Amino acid sequence: MQRLEGLMRKAIQEYGMIEPGDRIAVGISGGKDSIALAAGLAGLQKFIGIPFQLVGVTLDPGWNGQRTDYGPIGQMCESMGMAYHVLETEIGPIVFEAREESNPCSLCARMRRGALHDAAKQFGCNKIALGHHYDDAVETFVMNLFHEGRVGCFSPVTYLSRKDLTMIRPLIFAPEREIASAVRKAGYPIIK
Repeated sequence: MQRLEGLMRKAIQEYGMIEPGDRIAVGISGGKDSIALAAGLAGLQKFIGIPFQLVGVTLDPGWNGQRTDYGPIGQMCESMGMAYHVLETEIGPIVFEAREESNPCSLCARMRRGALHDAAKQFGCNKIALGHHYDDAVETFVMNLFHEGRVGCFSPVTYLSRKDLTMIRPLIFAPEREIASAVRKAGYPIIK
């Protein structure tokens, strides 16, 4: 985790991701990337020298009409001094039952982003932190090049004018293998 926190600190400083007084909604899906993001930001709070608050947010999509137990993540967040909220959504039933999407990923992603943006506003946050890492940036670049014929990728910091929120990606310099290793070594909970 120390190495990840160093990479996160570099990204935060290089891109001016966090400013004093920020209240940041941390999108926590339960996977290794978002768990590392939450743990890394909570660790950085102690020594980065920028006062900011964190609010962990998990969107339960209700896959197959079932709710997921995010209790272990709640306990992790509590031990780190981070407020944590699980919001039940109907994303799963809408995408797979009501709409019967043949290619559900795009609709699901748009609905999750919208719900996360609304949650950030609901909890008084001005920023949203997502767990996209170095490998995600490379993959997005290659996909854009071969599927759309354009050179481009997502930005480490993006202002969302319609919601008056700023999206940050503090893991942008972190390779996926290092994230997986750090989470495994720390014994953090992963929710499938």
